[in-house]
Amino acid sequence: MISLEKYNSGTLQSGIGYRYFVPTKINDQWQWQDAMLNTLLEKASIQLGELNSYAKLVPNIDLFIQLHIKKEAVISSRIEGTQTNIREAMLPLEEIAPERRNDWKEVQNYTHALNTAIENLKQLPLSSRLLKNAHEVLLSGVRGEHKLPGEFRTSQNWIGGSGPSDAVFVPPAHHYVDELMGDLENFLHNERINVPALIRIGIAHYQFETIHPFLDGNGRIGRLLITLFLVDQNILQMPLLYLSVYFEKNKANYYDNLTRVRDKNDMLQWLKYFLIGIEQTSKEAVAKLSEIIELKKRLESDIHKSWGRRTQSALTLLTHLFNEPVITVKVAERVCSLSKKAAGDLIESFEKYGILQELTGQSRNRVFIFSSYLDLFNG
Repeated sequence: MISLEKYNSGTLQSGIGYRYFVPTKINDQWQWQDAMLNTLLEKASIQLGELNSYAKLVPNIDLFIQLHIKKEAVISSRIEGTQTNIREAMLPLEEIAPERRNDWKEVQNYTHALNTAIENLKQLPLSSRLLKNAHEVLLSGVRGEHKLPGEFRTSQNWIGGSGPSDAVFVPPAHHYVDELMGDLENFLHNERINVPALIRIGIAHYQFETIHPFLDGNGRIGRLLITLFLVDQNILQMPLLYLSVYFEKNKANYYDNLTRVRDKNDMLQWLKYFLIGIEQTSKEAVAKLSEIIELKKRLESDIHKSWGRRTQSALTLLTHLFNEPVITVKVAERVCSLSKKAAGDLIESFEKYGILQELTGQSRNRVFIFSSYLDLFNG
């Protein structure tokens, strides 16, 4: 039995010329006396439930999932130092400036890793194996590709500083990783203990970031773990909740709360911060879905009123744009089963009505974006 108020986060142990932190195992029954934590848990659970219920009522919800995932890829990667924005992330590689292509590739990898992991949940439990698979995709062909993609580390890593001797934080030595990750995995699936799901994943996220099991990509995989757990437990039927925006708003606050657990044994404060993030992010996700639905209704209504014999083709193109908001005339030909000229005319009309915006400034091989939709995700 672990009491939050009496929690001991772990111990410092000696390496060669430095000390590393070994966290206390978490697979146990947790209890607490703090009434505020119960209140925050209730608020977060209610908002998360509203998001899940609201998503069930949204027609064609699958149309909107990919842009939520792409935004998460952009923000989660930005926390790690990339500069790609949501518009750039939607463009093909050839439209990206050469000096920004590495960042663009990292965002694409994260998108692919997230989608792959969500798909893998249909066959695999949420486990070290599943996280390793996602990690391999994440680091493929980018910075970190030589840092054991898909494998737990076999050497010491550190956070901040030039080495473990002057680091801000030194995670446990590599020979602890398998044992600690096994404990974390067991905790996530332990049906013999009564720990609310949101408390469970809050503790697990802290523990993952403290173990830092990979040589690179721990932050992104650790944030991905939150969403995967909520989907795996059927708390969310769709992957619509991502805390990276909340964490990024004040990165120092995020890192300070994690550090406070290790330095002051204050898991309670971390969980309060985490639950507030769940509540706020769930509210924002519902609001964003509402804005998307209103935009879709308004544009569909305008098309029905004004587009005459081209109404069906315009509606087909609009539906496609909500799923893939960057398009070329060639893609419009295929999606709408039109001739090249008819597809070009349709795209031109969408541009005239302000639905699409041309990006390249070229007369050939032009690329158009559904800017009003993408702007909802930039806000």
